[in-house]
Amino acid sequence: MSLENKVAIVTGAAGGIGYAIARRFLSDGAKVVIADVDDARGEAAEEELKSFGEVRYVHCNVAEKLDVRNLVAATLDAFGDIDILVNNAGIVIGGDFLDLDEADFDRVLSVNLKGAFLCTQAIARHMVDKVEAGGEPGVIINMSSVNAVFAIANQVPYSISKGGMNQLTKVAALSLAPYGIRVNGIGPGSIMTDMLASVNSDKAARMRVLSRTPLGRVGEPSEIAGVAAFLASDDSSYMTGQTLYADGGRLPLNYTVPVAEED
Repeated sequence: MSLENKVAIVTGAAGGIGYAIARRFLSDGAKVVIADVDDARGEAAEEELKSFGEVRYVHCNVAEKLDVRNLVAATLDAFGDIDILVNNAGIVIGGDFLDLDEADFDRVLSVNLKGAFLCTQAIARHMVDKVEAGGEPGVIINMSSVNAVFAIANQVPYSISKGGMNQLTKVAALSLAPYGIRVNGIGPGSIMTDMLASVNSDKAARMRVLSRTPLGRVGEPSEIAGVAAFLASDDSSYMTGQTLYADGGRLPLNYTVPVAEED
């Protein structure tokens, strides 16, 4: 079990990719705190995941500094340490560039980027103190996106936030490297989460997704969890400041691929 006795925090873990990462970490031997703002789903996730290992749900709006402080305190109270942070919490608000409301722009950047900064800073401080006391360095994983590289015209704040996430990964990696703390990112492509649920019922939308995906299928949250498990483990011990793209081949593609007609 590659993460045995490690303590991990996964934000935005009441469902989707965050939930899958929490489940994988538990299966790999870690103790996990799942953080989210959806208390009903978070508490249900805690119940479901108990069969895999030690898990706690903590309410946390990552955009609020006090909530982040409480998350750190609750994790230390429950498990006594923090070895791994996954900044997965994120939201999407669509809108054309010329019509986008300022409040919506601020809300997405506040959760997706500021929230990752606040969590990284707070938990890195704990990790640095531990290293200076003779302990082992920790690992931070940021959830980016293929949208950090290409742009979608009606996903303005989301695309900007993920571009910023890649830079946060780099600057945090450089800042924390002297302590041995590693910071890496994951950039998913089209993954079967609630955000992509419409492709199940909309044939045209599904065809568009598959036409830009050389592997010819939508990815599963568990496949992103596998990348997170690798980055959290000693198998990636010489990697920092990198973002790994799990996108079915989408980023190298500069055209569309043929898609078989569905019945």
